[in-house]
Amino acid sequence: MFAGVPTMRESSPKQYMQLGGRVLLVLMFMTLLHFDASFFSILQNIVGTALMILVAIGFKTKLAALTLVVWLFAINVYFNAFWTIPVYKPMHDFLKYDFFQTMSVIGGLLLVVALGPGGVSMDEKKKEW
Repeated sequence: MFAGVPTMRESSPKQYMQLGGRVLLVLMFMTLLHFDASFFSILQNIVGTALMILVAIGFKTKLAALTLVVWLFAINVYFNAFWTIPVYKPMHDFLKYDFFQTMSVIGGLLLVVALGPGGVSMDEKKKEW
């Protein structure tokens, strides 16, 4: 419109739904964190949390989400191998629950990879700069 006068662009509810989905995905991811004293558990938590923060704020979202998908899938198959435990043992049910909970987070991250971060993200703001 006028030079030097800021204008507001039109925003759609889709942008805010994608932001809400990313925030809820962060909350789902937080249930996957394990607070053990082992080196690998600490490494897993740090790498996963760093990538999830990138997804939440929308910075390099598709790359961070895809990296997190590969990371979570590898860890999930290794640590939650419920198929190696006999069905009658209670640990089978616990591992099966954790396995499919992690797969739910992976599914949400794949949607982020496919659809992008949405309008309310740093990736979108970088296009304006």
